[in-house]
Amino acid sequence: MVLLGTLINGLLIVIGTLLGKLFHRIPEGMKSTVMQAIGLAVMVLGLQMGFKSNNFLIVIISLVVGAVIGEHFALDDKLNKLGDWLESKIGKSGKGSISEGFVTATLIFLIGAMAIIGALDSGIRGDHDVLYTKAIIDGFTSIILTTTLGIGVLFSAIPVVLYQGAIALFATQIDRFVPQALMDSFILEMTATGGVMIFAIGLNLTGLMKVKVANLLPGIVITGVIVTLMYFFAK
Repeated sequence: MVLLGTLINGLLIVIGTLLGKLFHRIPEGMKSTVMQAIGLAVMVLGLQMGFKSNNFLIVIISLVVGAVIGEHFALDDKLNKLGDWLESKIGKSGKGSISEGFVTATLIFLIGAMAIIGALDSGIRGDHDVLYTKAIIDGFTSIILTTTLGIGVLFSAIPVVLYQGAIALFATQIDRFVPQALMDSFILEMTATGGVMIFAIGLNLTGLMKVKVANLLPGIVITGVIVTLMYFFAK
């Protein structure tokens, strides 16, 4: 089943969120410290991903152009408005806003190589191991996020399933017309570009600064465009 890994990923996010609601009586000081610890860990993960680039100029250009596009279309505002709409339908979560939980969790769970690589493996080879691993990580992360950001984390399962599911379903077609060398190069530079975004999410979680990470997301597409152009012009 092509979507098995993706569905398990979404399910563990939901389960993690529900478990997180059971731990809502954790002292505020402890939750604050735990969230800062998660933020620091996310920042280190982002740095590790960022250093994987073979040409960091690609990362810089992708982020700058992506930021311009993201700001123009106000992607961060639109994501927050979607969260606000969910909040208006369901009500306050009691621990932070549904909007904040939804946006933060969605960005954490979607940005990164594991989502793309795992979905490609599921679609092309029927191998769900990467997504199973990601599901476990996302499940534990959702527990902690829910104790501080609330029930909004649960709704991040929807874009995760849609995003990874779409990649998995189209993976067989991608495999037919995208050369392996081009795919490998894209994944490498996409990992580095996504790593910078992951680092920014860590900054947000620690409260050190507020970065509109969603406005940087078009940088992933720009990375694909640049890598593709370089691949064909180098031939």
